[in-house]
Amino acid sequence: MGCLRLPIRLQWAATLLALGVPLVGCAADQDVSSALKSRIESLASGDRLQVAGDAIAARRFLSDFYRSREFNPAWRSAQRQEQLLAVVEASARHGLDPRDYHPQAIRALRRDLAQVAGRAGEADRLADLDLLLSDALARLVYHLRFGKTDPRDLYPDWRFSRTLGLIDPIQAFETLIASEDLAEAVERYARQLPLYPRLREALMRYRAIEAAGGWRAISSGTPLKRGMRDVRVGALRARLAATDRLAAEQNAEAELFDEALESAVRGFQRQHGLEDDGVVGAATLKALNVPIAARIEQLRVNLERLRWVAQDLRDDYLLVDIAAFSARLVLNGKVVWTSRVVIGRPYRKTPAFRATMQSIVLNPSWVVPPTILREDVLPRLLKDPNYLQKNEMYVLDDVGRRVDPSNIDWARYRGAKFPYRIVQPPGPANPLGQIKFDFPNPYGVYLHDTPAKQLFQRRERAFSSGCIRLEQAHALAVLLLDIGDPRQWGMRALSALIASGETRKLPVILPVPVIALYLTVDVDEDGTIAFRPDLYGQDQKLASAMAEPFRFRPIDRPPAPRPAPYARTPSDSRARRSPSARS
Repeated sequence: MGCLRLPIRLQWAATLLALGVPLVGCAADQDVSSALKSRIESLASGDRLQVAGDAIAARRFLSDFYRSREFNPAWRSAQRQEQLLAVVEASARHGLDPRDYHPQAIRALRRDLAQVAGRAGEADRLADLDLLLSDALARLVYHLRFGKTDPRDLYPDWRFSRTLGLIDPIQAFETLIASEDLAEAVERYARQLPLYPRLREALMRYRAIEAAGGWRAISSGTPLKRGMRDVRVGALRARLAATDRLAAEQNAEAELFDEALESAVRGFQRQHGLEDDGVVGAATLKALNVPIAARIEQLRVNLERLRWVAQDLRDDYLLVDIAAFSARLVLNGKVVWTSRVVIGRPYRKTPAFRATMQSIVLNPSWVVPPTILREDVLPRLLKDPNYLQKNEMYVLDDVGRRVDPSNIDWARYRGAKFPYRIVQPPGPANPLGQIKFDFPNPYGVYLHDTPAKQLFQRRERAFSSGCIRLEQAHALAVLLLDIGDPRQWGMRALSALIASGETRKLPVILPVPVIALYLTVDVDEDGTIAFRPDLYGQDQKLASAMAEPFRFRPIDRPPAPRPAPYARTPSDSRARRSPSARS
């Protein structure tokens, strides 16, 4: 077997010494490169390649990567190999599964190399090890930037960004492998949103609780409340102490439901979106008895959701947090408006989407959407021929002419395509209220005001047919309009236009991204975790997708340059109004 050129031989020698391999003969550099070339050519031809029982996933990327370096191995340093294995194990802190990054196969190959050093087959094993290490790093960086799963598998009309921007992937990968601190360099690919590290901290806290034994389920029975004595109170105390909701008290009577315990129960209820009455009824007991493993999975899937969308959450955006029944407007990286919202019922879900705000419609008409027409309006019309008249609705044909509803055979369209539009003009009963916010999207949903203000007082607010109703629609309109002309717009000017009764469409100067997300966990700056009910039943679907074998998906082309943001100054009227915008 030929010898290596001196510098390369010394690099391999360091690797073999670290593995405890006696330096009696070594694979020639050209032999390793030749073995790598053979494997890369196999990948390039479309063959599936397995190394030590593990599939190589980054086939196209690794083909380009090794060709760019003339098939020279990239992982000659044993220290760097150990660093990568440490980074792989640390991926669990992101809610990822270290097993996706070949740790067992890499360790097995390293042990095998110790047995075959200087013998036939050494070059093949060194090539296999190099490929596994590169594939492991490529997978991990891809997962941190885009997520392990492809959201388009769950949401066919997904429109969030999945690009590398201006990054040259080959050059970036070379820089990553050569970085002095590999762990730090890999971490830069993780999401930088404020919520992301807080979710990671929460995940580690709950894994520590699991390692300490988790918590036991509390038996069902009569609702527990202050002043009661019950053997189950001791179990309740232990459950709340497990998540630091209740400090261990030496003098507390284990079976007495005292004031401190009631306070802890109220805190738990607020944390889980429940009525904070301090009573452990059926709903609170159900939340208390969710297993620790299920809470860990809930944290993992929400970290994955943030990886999907982080590229779109920049300085300016309007975020609708579907599972939290809330919305907030962020401008210049600061929250300037919040609002409670009403979302779609579980059988008419509000979708996760990204769109761009384009206009605001004052005193809008409501064109009945197809789903509501088919499932609500037509059945009511069949029962009550005067339904349209009672609700001040009228019918238009395909060219916009009014049609006499008494001349329509409504039963004919029970299961057929309806050739008309049913419209409700502006007014107190219009379900869009006084303001509608327009942004094109494939789901036909939008944000709007509502006359049904009483629904915002409910804790769970899933009452719409998919669109998003805003409690603070007027304040949002003022904020978006005064970006363009702060001297003209204010609540008084907006109210005057609405009072005129005229329908007006006003352009939004700054094209603010509108982002609707389904997040079932939130973590405050102080570390308080809010677990939300999985109203739409989406957590388990995503958890199952995350457990599937990974495959690389094509990423999108870089988006066109965004318009320059509106010039903002400290005297901007938006900054003066933002403190008064309340949820």
